[in-house]
Amino acid sequence: MPLDFVRAHTVPAPVPFVPEILLRQAEEPIALWEATESGGTPQPPPFWAFAWAGGQALARHVLDEPDLVAGRSVLDLATGSGLVAVAAARAGAHPVTANDIDPFSLAAALANAEANGVQVEAVEGDLLDTDDKYGVILAGDVFYSREMAGRVLPFLRRAAGRGSLVLVGDPGRAYLPDGLIQRAVYDVPVNEELESVPVRRTTVWQVTAGR
Repeated sequence: MPLDFVRAHTVPAPVPFVPEILLRQAEEPIALWEATESGGTPQPPPFWAFAWAGGQALARHVLDEPDLVAGRSVLDLATGSGLVAVAAARAGAHPVTANDIDPFSLAAALANAEANGVQVEAVEGDLLDTDDKYGVILAGDVFYSREMAGRVLPFLRRAAGRGSLVLVGDPGRAYLPDGLIQRAVYDVPVNEELESVPVRRTTVWQVTAGR
């Protein structure tokens, strides 16, 4: 079961840049990565077990500026651990939807929501060809590959064109697009085993409907 696997390979700990949120995180990142790959059935990488820089920056941003999300519907796209969804719910967003294609991610998101005393709805599947309306769409660290960026950006631009506030958190990934509006910049502590550095300069950007 995904939830059992998540609980077996993570421990609850405060998020470095968002210490008011408790998140189930891997103590041994490389060991978890190997356990995921050797499980027999192919699984996506365990992005759900870490507090990535983009998600930490977005979480910090919405907690510091709760009026961005309070009382509004929020989609946390490619939620990973659910950190951003939890922060949005803590800031007063409702309803909050955590979306991912990985069932282990959604198990982690629901476990983390419960640990922080907030309500989050988990939706599994690829939403990038849909046009549902949310008041706010939040996406942390989604521009890490050309393929992902090429699919995510049109979805985010369409959402902005329908009137959604669309914010992304990005620590300078290779496929970050041009033409975004800078909202905030943070120096975010990260897992050095994964990122090769202890801190990443991370920006919260707003996506508009432009080309």
